[in-house]
Amino acid sequence: MSRRFYKVMLGGKSKDADVCRTGGFIGTDFDVYENLINQLPDNWREFNEKWIPYLLTYKSSRVSAGLAAGQLWTVSKGIQQGDIVLSPTGQPGEVIAGIVTSDYEYQPNGPLPHRRRVNWLQGTIKKDDMSPELRGGLGFAGTVCTLDPYGDEILQLIGEPPIGHGEKTVEDLTGFAMEKYLEQFLFDNWSQTELGKDYDIYAENGEVVGRQYPTDTGPMDILAISKDKAKLLIVELKKGKASDNVVGQIQRYMGYAVDVLAEPHQEVHGVIIALEDDLRIRRALSVARNIEFYRYVVNFKLEKASQ
Repeated sequence: MSRRFYKVMLGGKSKDADVCRTGGFIGTDFDVYENLINQLPDNWREFNEKWIPYLLTYKSSRVSAGLAAGQLWTVSKGIQQGDIVLSPTGQPGEVIAGIVTSDYEYQPNGPLPHRRRVNWLQGTIKKDDMSPELRGGLGFAGTVCTLDPYGDEILQLIGEPPIGHGEKTVEDLTGFAMEKYLEQFLFDNWSQTELGKDYDIYAENGEVVGRQYPTDTGPMDILAISKDKAKLLIVELKKGKASDNVVGQIQRYMGYAVDVLAEPHQEVHGVIIALEDDLRIRRALSVARNIEFYRYVVNFKLEKASQ
């Protein structure tokens, strides 16, 4: 299995970063204070089915409970020995990097009791030395998120040779960056869009959790909720022309939302946003319930520089 890369927050607003760095670990709590050593199945959904009902006693919705359960499983089970983690230190623009060296451990007498031992590398990494895309990935609001698309860049930042992580071509990387820019633009301008009239990007206690919301088949680009709280909306962004494969992708996310996130009174809808469509995707969408297609428009202008 190839090495993976993650961002892991060390307590709220990195308040436990110093103790984690000194003690050589990462960890979580999420109000679960019992040993999970024999309660970490390989299947994330099995874990969620057990722990979401418990977490609902502490969380205000199934969305926030599902996020907590998924992140607890990822830190405790999903991350593997040898994977690399980046963690903000709490100091502006500064992160530390480390290599995970153990399986799950439970330490009830300290902060973040659900732990993994980490060999923290010397020194810190400045966000100013990172690409805008990696800085954006680190800006995800949750406790843990994957940084796999930036694996080679991370290896270079910590002084290791790149390995062609994911074997992406220049075209792949350009497409990925384009989708990230589209996502950032939509996120920044949500209230001015057609979708923003009826939906808000999902937030809990003023913190956005509906961007790159994790599921057991990959992250949703955007999870939103209608202003009357009656509908959940999954938004999938694609640069250029969308293929009919994206219909199956968004249906998987919608299925996860129906099974795991939606309250009994809530409907689940989907939106695909791309530059253009074709006959194949129009045919697929004609029988896909509750999925709409939106085109984005790029305005490009050249101005001659003054001599």
